[in-house]
Amino acid sequence: MSRRQLSIGRLAVFSLGPAALVLVVAAVLVVTVRPGPVVALVIIAVGLVGSVAVMGFVSRRMVDRALAREDAEQAPHADRDA
Repeated sequence: MSRRQLSIGRLAVFSLGPAALVLVVAAVLVVTVRPGPVVALVIIAVGLVGSVAVMGFVSRRMVDRALAREDAEQAPHADRDA
């Protein structure tokens, strides 16, 4: 078993942080630019899609790193068993 496992809580916290940052940037952009209603809706929609994309990107990288670490830890054991 790995010394450092990937927990669901850690995955959630580390992926929601950047997603929240994208939403804050979109909100600040709407407040500072003060666009019309349609443009503001487009900015917020892009912010929502961007936040979901960032969550997926961060969580995928974390899972890939955890799996690679687990494979690296189990590789020496495979040589001894063969």
